[in-house]
Amino acid sequence: MRGIVKGALLSALVLGVALVGCSRKTAEVEIKQATAVMNPTQGSKVRGVVHFAQDGKAVRITVNIEGLSPGPHAFHIHEFGDCSSPDANSAGGHFNPTDMPHGGPKAEMRHVGDLGNIEADKNGLARLELTDTVLSLEGPKSIIGRSVIVHAQTDDFKTQPSGAAGARVACGVIGIVK
Repeated sequence: MRGIVKGALLSALVLGVALVGCSRKTAEVEIKQATAVMNPTQGSKVRGVVHFAQDGKAVRITVNIEGLSPGPHAFHIHEFGDCSSPDANSAGGHFNPTDMPHGGPKAEMRHVGDLGNIEADKNGLARLELTDTVLSLEGPKSIIGRSVIVHAQTDDFKTQPSGAAGARVACGVIGIVK
């Protein structure tokens, strides 16, 4: 009986050391890039890709979206990486770990996820490159595992809590790129 108990304790110790070693190795990986593949919500044809690259204390964001109606469309990071509901409401509200009011991307006080609007041309294509110093790929303002949402309407930058941006027309979960 003592042999079994000693064997179980030794196995638990070895497993614990192995798990600590694995967790340290994971924590040492620096996240440099992420991407979100945008898929349409129910009744929408909007799709595309959003790429994120950590550049010092800033994140460079490259947006390529198609299938939009011409004009501006709100573009936000939402709190949950869940696009499973037909209307993407499963993604929750704007990512706001600092408990700030909704605002534009240049506002001093804004949600971390407030990225403004993307502009679709007459063919429904929206291309944008921007740099943001509020969000991050690591730490408490990390967007990894959250979602990108494109809305049907323009973000007015003032209506609380979401800028009167309308329905969600595309959703993508942000994942790490190797």
